[in-house]
Amino acid sequence: MTAPAGSALRAAFETYASYDELLAHVRAGELGPDPATQRIAVAFTTRQAVRHDGRGTGYRNEVLSLRLAEAVGSCAVEPGALPDRAVEDCVGADVARLLEHPLLPVRVAALDAYLMHVIPHTPGNGASPFSLPAGTSLEKSRARAKAVVELLDLPADATVLVVGVVNSLLEALRTRGLSYVPCDLKGGLTEWDEAVVTDALAAADRCDALLISGMTLGNGTFEPLRRHALRHGKRLVMFAQTGSAVLPRFLGHGVSAVCAEPYPFFWLDGGPGTVHRYGGPCPEGGR
Repeated sequence: MTAPAGSALRAAFETYASYDELLAHVRAGELGPDPATQRIAVAFTTRQAVRHDGRGTGYRNEVLSLRLAEAVGSCAVEPGALPDRAVEDCVGADVARLLEHPLLPVRVAALDAYLMHVIPHTPGNGASPFSLPAGTSLEKSRARAKAVVELLDLPADATVLVVGVVNSLLEALRTRGLSYVPCDLKGGLTEWDEAVVTDALAAADRCDALLISGMTLGNGTFEPLRRHALRHGKRLVMFAQTGSAVLPRFLGHGVSAVCAEPYPFFWLDGGPGTVHRYGGPCPEGGR
């Protein structure tokens, strides 16, 4: 557990060298109240299909969300992958029990809800709010993409690995003239008929920076990618509806910046919203 002193990446809160280390401190009650005393009041899933007006392709989302007091923690799953009993397992359960749940998405959502409760996204906790204006789903998607891509401090010839393909993010990278390798477990093609690779670690070696969805927390692929970025001094920016309160805890330990977007997500309504950005400039020696 460290907070890198004298670094541009210095966080306004304690940070952790790995997911397991963070989890151990939470279980021990070192970040706030004993998780065994904190109960989930509401558990729900959000299922969504989207095809923005003017776009040729669409996608589906399914997200498990848990309400702890005023906070909501979330973890996205592949559509149809979450059994119905998961919601029933969560409601009324204490956080400590859910941190031991056999389903990884439940454990991630519970950890996110707990951290959102004890370390909310506020300037005092290191977050910089970024307003999303009201608009159509595509307008809000593009506004969110701008907030994310601005966190990439890269030279014009850099190539970015994008894990979790979002066409608005790719569009924002194209606008900046940055090359990218799209990656998603589902494979397929992007809006511009580019092949989507499925092995993120294999693709990471030929990229200068990583732009990664928080969904990687829920499918167990986050830690290998974080370690890759740390080992090679590459910039790693997270866009996080999943684990928005979890991922800022790894700033300076492979994670360079986070665009945190807790529930309710931008695609749920057309009104104004806010995302919360964390992070600093490129690590010394990295790209």
